[in-house]
Amino acid sequence: MSPAVPRDPETLKRLVIHEVALLRAAAGRSAGVRPRPDASAGPTGSGAACPCGGSPDRSHSCADAGEAAGHDPWACVCAALPAIPVSAALLSPVTGEDGRTEDFVIRAGNHIRSAEWLDAPDHQVGRRLREVRPGVDGTGLLDSLTEVLHTGRALRAFPVDYTERRPDGLHRAKLLYDAASCSGQVLTTWRPAHDPAELMSLEAQYIASMGWARFDLLSGETTWSEGLGAIFRAPPGRPMGLLGLCDTVLLEDVPRWGRLLRALFDGEEPPGSDIRFSVNGDVRTLHVIGRPVISTDGLPWALHLIARDLTAVVRGRQRLAATRRQTERLREEAAAEHRVASALREALLPRHSSEIARLGYAVAAAYLPVEADAAVGGDWYKCRALPDGRILLAIGDACGHGLSAVARMAQQRHALAGLAHTPGSDAGQLTTWLNELVCADISAETATSVIGHLDGERRLVWACAGHPAPLLLRGGAATALGTGHRGPLLGLLPGEAYEVDEVALERGDLLLLYTDGLVERRGEDLEDGIDALRGLLAGCAGRDARQTLDAVVAGCADGSLEDDTCLVAVEVL
Repeated sequence: MSPAVPRDPETLKRLVIHEVALLRAAAGRSAGVRPRPDASAGPTGSGAACPCGGSPDRSHSCADAGEAAGHDPWACVCAALPAIPVSAALLSPVTGEDGRTEDFVIRAGNHIRSAEWLDAPDHQVGRRLREVRPGVDGTGLLDSLTEVLHTGRALRAFPVDYTERRPDGLHRAKLLYDAASCSGQVLTTWRPAHDPAELMSLEAQYIASMGWARFDLLSGETTWSEGLGAIFRAPPGRPMGLLGLCDTVLLEDVPRWGRLLRALFDGEEPPGSDIRFSVNGDVRTLHVIGRPVISTDGLPWALHLIARDLTAVVRGRQRLAATRRQTERLREEAAAEHRVASALREALLPRHSSEIARLGYAVAAAYLPVEADAAVGGDWYKCRALPDGRILLAIGDACGHGLSAVARMAQQRHALAGLAHTPGSDAGQLTTWLNELVCADISAETATSVIGHLDGERRLVWACAGHPAPLLLRGGAATALGTGHRGPLLGLLPGEAYEVDEVALERGDLLLLYTDGLVERRGEDLEDGIDALRGLLAGCAGRDARQTLDAVVAGCADGSLEDDTCLVAVEVL
């Protein structure tokens, strides 16, 4: 016995064969039987020969038979044309001087127009086909009708995309021609390839990416719409039956497809189901719904299926889900980086020791990230009391952003903290040693720094490695310290010996050390930015270090920063 839910294509196909056999056996018990015709009675039906004995697919003449009956057979044909429900005409060939057929004359026609803008054939009697169908040469129709005339082979559903310029503009119609010849004449009919309702149905199928199929379980006949054929890329006129579809279903979806078919065989109308099919190696997801056609005896003798191609929708959802996962992963990585950077900020930009105040200085510092949610970058400062009574004052900028810049900043800052405890070392030696460390690291990038010492005699001895000079606020005027001794960036030239400069300070003086993010603007000269900062600092005369720093930060809080910035204000008490 077949399983209730087949899980592989072969088992499913056996189920389909079994169900169809049962239906046919049940239907056959009550089916009427048409007796076989007597062979002596001659052929009948659509393939019957002409009364004269000729084949309907070959040229022959039945004029003799007509004359023997006392009437003109072609007159009978012409009289019967109005009964034909599609456009019809009797054509007589026009022979050129070389004996070849070059055109046809319309001998008779009916009143049916195949398109609103085309004339009825009975209005074209006596005129040539090239005249009533200008441009017909390019369609191949004349050659096909000539072949019918000379070979006797009937023409069936010959497609013609016919375009004609009318007074109201261009018109086009797709027509299907049928033709047969007899006694040197050609009878032809033509009709639209699709009526308006069919065209709208086709457009709806293509726009909605859907199609339908009808499976006659008794005769085995299968009919597909053009939309379904397009989805499965099936050749025209060669639709797949139920067994063929079973071979295209993905193995994981065979049970779902099997449940749908079994319900239809049982006469039910199951809900739609999303099923994946392999179409020329491409996986297509279709939403399939079905309905059985139930006869009066309760048997489903045919199945109707409607399928909508959801492949584009499914792939869009998959891309959206992948984008959401990637966005969530990036968000998690950014949050983790922010947490790490926040911890580093607390560790690397500490509060200032009260010991510095006892040595006669007040210090305030600030860090301004270019991105509001960033915690720290490559900018750093150092201000701490040393065992020999001096104060180490330094600021720097490691190239780059993110955790890599943070790592380089931490390396340089901690290296300086260790080197600063070397007895007798001055700012020039510290800068030289730090430069050697950066040059020795092949993975490191360049950096800038100002390194100096403040002593109890109110002196600043400082060295500069490619960094903006500190500003000195004294008596309401802000000036930049001299940079004649400035050396190259850290990590640029190994073996470089950095020089120092000495500045005498006075009570009430204020030093502002900063990184270049405070004064650099795209498209503007750096000196213009420094001049603007000097003007802002000059307006802070009379304020202490914290107040001055707050005013400078407020003056730069207009969103114009393009890089992270670190500031240190040192007030001489």
